[in-house]
Amino acid sequence: MIPLLHDFTNETVLIFGGGPVGARKARRFAREARVIVVSPAFADRGFGDADLIRAAPAAADVPAWLERTAPALVVAATDDATVNGAVADAARDRGTLVNRADRSGDREVDSVVVPATVREDPVTVAVATGGTAPALSKYLRQELEETVDGAGEMARACAGLREELKSRDVPAARRREIVTDVVNSPDVWTALRTGASNYRQVIEDVLGEELSTGGDGE
Repeated sequence: MIPLLHDFTNETVLIFGGGPVGARKARRFAREARVIVVSPAFADRGFGDADLIRAAPAAADVPAWLERTAPALVVAATDDATVNGAVADAARDRGTLVNRADRSGDREVDSVVVPATVREDPVTVAVATGGTAPALSKYLRQELEETVDGAGEMARACAGLREELKSRDVPAARRREIVTDVVNSPDVWTALRTGASNYRQVIEDVLGEELSTGGDGE
């Protein structure tokens, strides 16, 4: 499987199943997409801003739900393998992406795996094991949280710095060199992580140093 990032803004994600797995999927996708959860009952857990529809569709009813909602992604998370299979079949018939939560290992056409993610906007780091070891994905995500700390501010610093340098007609090679030095600086990472500095201050400090040295890199 090849990892891709998908923008679900203004898209619909249709989830069959209101248990803990369905709730977890709903919370994740509701940050960006319109989420509809179809289930005869719902777990005592948050579903984010998802629309909850109390219904118990049989396998034969599933295609009509997809026709009605036109989802970009369908999640099969019920405790009924027959219904989950019908969800996957209906999604494939429509050419719609499907995440079958009761399956691991081998994947079929149009199947997607929802990875464990660490977010510090605009930075996103995802970990997946092809659906074979969700516990390992969770462990690695927790390990990465400390590493990614401060990455959001660093990304904003790099983006702002590149634009400022470009506006000052600094040559491309020199721009790359300056930004690379910032990313590789332990002092900058420490300042961003501790709040001693923010991305705007980093930009100002680097620009000030660049102007004072005349861009000679000394």
